[in-house]
Parts: sequence; structure tokens; C-alpha cells
Amino acid sequence: MPNTVLITGAAGLIGSHLCQIRLAQGDHVLGIDNFNDYYSPKQKRANVATFADHERFTLCEIDIRDTNAVNEIFENHKPKAVAHLAAMANVRYAIGRTPLYTDVNITGSVNLLEAAHKSGTEVFAFASTSSIYGKTDQLPFVETDPCNKPLSAYPASKKAVELLGYTYHNLHNLNFTALRFFSVYGPRARPDMMPFMVTDKIARNQTITLFDAGDMKRDWTFVDDIAQGVSSAMDTPLGYQVINIGRGEPVLMKDFVTIVEQLVGKKAILETPPAPPSEPKITYANIDKAQKLLNYTPKTSINDGLAKLWAWYQQQYIG
Repeated sequence: MPNTVLITGAAGLIGSHLCQIRLAQGDHVLGIDNFNDYYSPKQKRANVATFADHERFTLCEIDIRDTNAVNEIFENHKPKAVAHLAAMANVRYAIGRTPLYTDVNITGSVNLLEAAHKSGTEVFAFASTSSIYGKTDQLPFVETDPCNKPLSAYPASKKAVELLGYTYHNLHNLNFTALRFFSVYGPRARPDMMPFMVTDKIARNQTITLFDAGDMKRDWTFVDDIAQGVSSAMDTPLGYQVINIGRGEPVLMKDFVTIVEQLVGKKAILETPPAPPSEPKITYANIDKAQKLLNYTPKTSINDGLAKLWAWYQQQYIG
């Protein structure tokens, strides 16, 4: 009898890759997605198309804020593990939209936590974010940092769910692992993600906004590595843990753009304003804890990962 696992945000960048990993492991996968129009629902449909008809995949088109719908899924299927990836994302888009981010990211997460503990879920893996670290002076970013100064509602909402996860662990013995993702990229990327935007705008000869002339650094982590880290967390009951899932190799944004230029075969058209207050100067993951607890080993270099993103982009948008 296959294990049943539940993945929210199943049609997204990470969720769709994670669904494929868990199906390949023999699980029955419940995928939750509401296919909202924050970005193209058509792209999300394409993300799940390769496995939508799999005999062990069940797509549940609901909103995680719908308490009754969430409860019904947990009561009927009793998933052994949950990977909660669904959220309103994007640090900058969150500015001025605090009520929306609170509603989706906090209220929706509490619906899932409540249903998970009542139905006997063994492990709850939560997609948190490196944005939680804000403008910390501690490099590389390590999980013991207090992270009490989020720069927008997006990381603030993620921090709130990390704390609520401890509440459910303390009161209900739920194994809760918060995974702080670092600058995820790869095939099936959202159009608002920097790697997609840089690739798309260079290909279309459009102007790219590159803050601080590209002197900022990001710890780019390929989607397959992220998804493997989440999958490992789903299989590993750890009580309560917060774990960085990154690559541990920050890349200058101007070097990142140069790699994409070489792949596309065109020069970028740049405008270089100062970075807004929502943007940290650097993200840099200490991944010692992930290596120790989850046997996490990122394998994809920035050059190889961007080549895979470019190949997908050509197939989807050019070919």
C-alpha cells in the first residue's frame, strides 16, 4: 500500500518537481493548488501536465483558506506527510498587500496545521524563506539568528508560521520542519522570479532593472536540489527544526546576468537604480544543518542550472 503524501502549491515551480519525486518513490500524491491568477494559470496547468493523469496523483483544486475543503481532504485521505509550499510569494509584491499575505500565508497555514494534527499526519514540512534573515550582519545565514526584523509582509508571514509550527509541535507533538529556501530557480519558474525575468528580457531585447549595478549577491539554488531537500524533510521526523536549504555559494548579480547573456547570445540592456529597502545586500546559506539532518547535498552549479532554465524557456516561449 503506497504512502499518501500531500503537497500544497503542487502546480508551482517547487511543488510540481516535488510531486514528480514523490510519484517516482511510489507514493500516492495529493496535490493542492487553487490556480490563482497571480501568474498565468496556463503555465501552472502546463507544470502539472506531465503527471496529471498518473494513477497515484490526485489534484485537489481548492484554496487553503477554505477550512471545510482542507478538513475534508485530510479526513478522507489522512496523509502521512505534508509539504506546505502554497503561499503568496515575492518580497516586493507584498509591499502594500499585508492583509492578503496575512490571510493566505498565515490563515491558510493554520488551516493545514490544524487538519494535519487532527488527522494524525506524522511530518509537516513548511516552505519558509531566506528573506526572513533580512539585513542581518551574520554571514553565512545560520538558523540560530533571531530573524526578528523582516523587511516586508512576505517574510513576516513566513516567520509567523514558523512560530505557529512550534506551537503545534509543543501542544500536539506534530513534527514540524521549516525549510528556509534560498533564491530558487529552474524550469517552470514563475515569471516574477529574477532568473526568468533576466532570461526573458535579454531574449526580447528589453530593459532589465539591476539594483546597485549588480553588486548584490544571491545564493541561487536549483529547483531539483530544493525539491530533494523538501522530500527528505517529509521522510524525516525531527520534532521541531528550522533548516536552511540553499547552495552555500552566493553569486554576484552582475556575474549571474553575464552567464545568461552567454547562454542567450545577447547583451543585456540594463538600468541600475539603488536597491529598495526590501532588498538585502546578500543572501548566503549555511547548510551544515541540512547536510547533517537531511543528508542534503546540492548538486547543480549555477552554470548548469541556468542552462537548464534556458533550455526550458526556449521550449516554452520560443520553440
